[in-house]
Amino acid sequence: MANFNRIGLQVQLRHPEVKDTLDRLITFFDKRGCSILIDRRDAEMVSVPGIQFADPQEMAGNADLVIVVGGDGTMLGAARDLADYGVPVLGVNRGRLGFLTDILPDELEQRVGRVLDGAYVITDRFLLDMSVYRRDEQVGAGTALNDVVLHPGRSVRMMEFELYIDRQFVYSQRSDGLIISTPTGSTAYALSAGGPIMHPALNAMSLVPMNAHTLTSRPLVVSGEAKIEILVSSRNEILPAVTCDGQNDTSTRPGDVISIAKHKQSIKLLHPDDHNFYEVCRSKLGWGSRLGIK
Repeated sequence: MANFNRIGLQVQLRHPEVKDTLDRLITFFDKRGCSILIDRRDAEMVSVPGIQFADPQEMAGNADLVIVVGGDGTMLGAARDLADYGVPVLGVNRGRLGFLTDILPDELEQRVGRVLDGAYVITDRFLLDMSVYRRDEQVGAGTALNDVVLHPGRSVRMMEFELYIDRQFVYSQRSDGLIISTPTGSTAYALSAGGPIMHPALNAMSLVPMNAHTLTSRPLVVSGEAKIEILVSSRNEILPAVTCDGQNDTSTRPGDVISIAKHKQSIKLLHPDDHNFYEVCRSKLGWGSRLGIK
């Protein structure tokens, strides 16, 4: 069991309710005798005097635990910032859906206190590295916790591309694009496109076509160790884009190769000890309740 004495705090949403939650956490940790380090980018959100601020890398390198206040999008950005430092991350939900941010505001002090007392579980979630190569020169790169998406950008036209897995040709396809999803991202955009829900512990990726121009194109699940390569067809009349977690875009040109593989470090997501993936799915996705079968 880890000792969480140095707590890092990070937010991205600039809303009054987020500021209230941040102030409550600062007061709570002060009473617990924990030292607090806050992301320098969030200084304007803090009204408590005497707080230390640091760059994200400095905060991650010196904290025993980082608490992220916001929605799933906030957690996605934090994961990309923090993955390489090995610091566990706990989410407080001030967004909408909250697949990655477990703790609700009305149970803040109680649930966070239980975590500090050792009542928690940790799940390792892998990320994806994406690179775009043009004539063997890297022209773009990004990292994603949820998904890497090839899409038409602002165009409504279909695109054409070729898919390779571990250097083996899989298929050519005309579609609106392709979603390459981690298990963490399988309940996000990939789910909306008809992809499978994957348990977070799986070492796998799903490849989900978007409105493919053939009825036989279906989601494909491959090893998390696979190397994915996508060749943008020279016959495209549009310039497709590649997006990491819906937040970072890279434009491509005909002939570009998009390479996707597992990031070298995973992010350690910390959850209260009663965390249950299937219960989260029932709550967030509206699955049916128990019928009474033991």
